[in-house]
Amino acid sequence: MAQPSHVVPNGSASQDSGHARLHELGYKQELKRDLSLLSNFAFSFSIISVLTGVTTLYNTGLKYGGPVSLVYGWLIAGSFTIFVGLSMAEICSSYPTSGGLYYWSAKLAGPRWAPFASWLTGWFNIVGQWAVTTSVDFSLAQLINVIVLLSSGGRNGDGVSGDKYVVIGIHGGILFLHALINSLPISYLSLFGQLAAAWNIVGVFVLMILIPCVATERASAKFVFTHFNTDNGEGVNNKVYIFVLGLLMSQYTITGYDASAHMTEETKNADTNGPKGIISSIVISIIVGWGYILGITFAVINIPYLLDETNDAGGYAIAEIFYLAFKSRYGSGVGGIICLGVVGVAIFFCGMSSVTSNSRMAYAFSRDGAMPFSSFWHKVNKHEVPANAVWLSALVSFCMALTSLGSLVAFNAMVSIATIGLYIAYALPIFLRVTLARKSFVAGPFNLGRYGVLIGWISVLWVATITVLFSLPVAYPITIETLNYTPVAVGGLLLITVLAWILRARHWFKGPITNINENELV
Repeated sequence: MAQPSHVVPNGSASQDSGHARLHELGYKQELKRDLSLLSNFAFSFSIISVLTGVTTLYNTGLKYGGPVSLVYGWLIAGSFTIFVGLSMAEICSSYPTSGGLYYWSAKLAGPRWAPFASWLTGWFNIVGQWAVTTSVDFSLAQLINVIVLLSSGGRNGDGVSGDKYVVIGIHGGILFLHALINSLPISYLSLFGQLAAAWNIVGVFVLMILIPCVATERASAKFVFTHFNTDNGEGVNNKVYIFVLGLLMSQYTITGYDASAHMTEETKNADTNGPKGIISSIVISIIVGWGYILGITFAVINIPYLLDETNDAGGYAIAEIFYLAFKSRYGSGVGGIICLGVVGVAIFFCGMSSVTSNSRMAYAFSRDGAMPFSSFWHKVNKHEVPANAVWLSALVSFCMALTSLGSLVAFNAMVSIATIGLYIAYALPIFLRVTLARKSFVAGPFNLGRYGVLIGWISVLWVATITVLFSLPVAYPITIETLNYTPVAVGGLLLITVLAWILRARHWFKGPITNINENELV
């Protein structure tokens, strides 16, 4: 296993430690290394995007446990996510490449298991990322539909809203814009990323203060911190079970921070700034996200009404909260619609950053020959951007959303890979680091010292726990419509990936392939 060092290779004009380490690992610098720590952080922070995740799944938190699940579930999920992030950051410091997780697995599994570990991790990672982009941009399309509904009078007025074909059309348009933006030079993308991070932070603080202040009726502190909603209408009565189901909102939101790892070949001093990007994006998201949850929940008065599909927003809880807050005070809900626009912009930025991360993963994975037509997907354009991989990511995400036309149950099952599938990809290299590579792992400049193995095991056990918890039924009695298809979706992905390995890939896929010859490594 190559030893991390900061010695610049012979003939290199660069004094960047990330560039030196990339060269040491056997890769040429093909992408433009122009991102600062702030830019690296911004991409992960924008993908986590508390405005996106909390707004999209606030209904889930309200239904399963209400304020207690929202307020405390966020802190529990956030705390364990920090452990996962620390473990990933330590490995990232040693292996700062765009391949990220699948490259780490190859290096940590040892020569015998490297190809299979790399193959399994890589496909869970990339499919999970595509599912994230699908769910984010689809949620924006749904929010735009709700904004149109409220702007035209709401469900109880003369409001109009598009059908499923209109939503999928909006979704396609959003993806097209994201692909165009991601085809621009990295310097422009960096500015968009920083703007996205600023928008998320400012937006959270504005909304968490504005909404409860505008609302004419506010919940008490006792309600926000102690009320537990058991009236979910889904036949789930056990409080522990209800709380577990409510955790999904928090865990779904705090994901996607592997973007910092996938952007390392474009980040200055990536062996230190990549890990810092991972950790800082998680910690800051937890802090501002908790504030957003508290602020919005103080404006919650009637949970059953907010979840009722006959309300003005058609059952979209946060949209109804914003709309009612302004309507009750000013007689018009226009202010609430504008606030939804602020959230919509944040979701747009989230999807944009998600496509960025997707494309870098696809670029690296195809560079190592793991994808069909790999030679085409890992090409870079004149701006040193993997444009082909960008458009591939947008196309796949659009195709995944087409399942919504057949059944929202099928769509939700597929999108569940965005949480469980992605976290399995996070856990695989961590598991290898604390088992097969426990004694051989050589840490980079960012390391956890003697606590690395302990933190790694906590991370692995947490991912195993949520994988089981989020596969449990969410409604009783269990029918075709109420069955939780998460284990089917994730199990299907596992089966396809393993079968592809056994039948074909094991004969030709050898794991990450270096693109620097022996003489250049001297």
